[in-house]
Amino acid sequence: MRDALKHDYLVPFDDDFKIDRWPNEPPDGTPGKKKLKEELAEVQEELDDLQRRLYAHDRYSVLLVFQAMDAAGKDGTIRAVMSGINPAGCQVFSFKKPSSEELDHDFLWRTARRLPERGRIGIFNRSYYEEVLVVRVHPGILDGQRLPADVDREKIWKHRMSSIRDHEKHLARNGTLILKFFLNVSRDEQKRRFLSRIDEPEKNWKFSVADVKERGYWKDYMKAYQEALNETSRPWAPWYAIPADDKPFMRLTVAKILRDNLIALGLRYPNLADEDKARLQEMRDLLTNED
Repeated sequence: MRDALKHDYLVPFDDDFKIDRWPNEPPDGTPGKKKLKEELAEVQEELDDLQRRLYAHDRYSVLLVFQAMDAAGKDGTIRAVMSGINPAGCQVFSFKKPSSEELDHDFLWRTARRLPERGRIGIFNRSYYEEVLVVRVHPGILDGQRLPADVDREKIWKHRMSSIRDHEKHLARNGTLILKFFLNVSRDEQKRRFLSRIDEPEKNWKFSVADVKERGYWKDYMKAYQEALNETSRPWAPWYAIPADDKPFMRLTVAKILRDNLIALGLRYPNLADEDKARLQEMRDLLTNED
């Protein structure tokens, strides 16, 4: 089980994350959009090679978790970062309202079924964290979750975050590299993006009345995110809070964090035993002389 790589946007492990002090915008001196896109293309090539090594090495799996407020850019970031990787090496799952079957199990069951196998990259577009974010902001959802009568609803959030920590530590011990990204969009930028979805016909399909209604709970969501990240950012399952008001910067930052963490795994192609190498030479000779 390896520790997280240090990074400017790594959420600390000492319960000291203050969401209102965390940046939504890139730092001064950040290159322009064109330069950021060029650099992203270079990182995408590196990720393609690293994913091949991950698959061949067959000792680790990778789980990427994306959480954010609406319009922060989760879909676009996943698409941009993973676009150069063999689709056969990735699995993307989006988790929304639980089904009746899912409600008949514990809250981690539906995501546990979708965990990546060794050699693969699994991506959760929203995740089990919804149970300590959306459900916390709207606790009435608990009424439909078929919970035991003796569940303490005052302590349920602490208990769920404890379960998440244990779950992630178990995965990390068994070879899953866990990287969690909170795309930290500002309320003003979210408003601009919502207006763009209304004003630009090709984006109308993205607009949801429900998303606007959720803006009314912004402070509640920020409080829930702050506590969740403080409670669950750990060396073996770190959170990275990425400034999300600038999409090209956000995408490049996520890509670099993934690249650097994959490099740190020391992935390599398998070395064949001497007898296997000898067999390869036999096959080469056979193919060379088959005419």
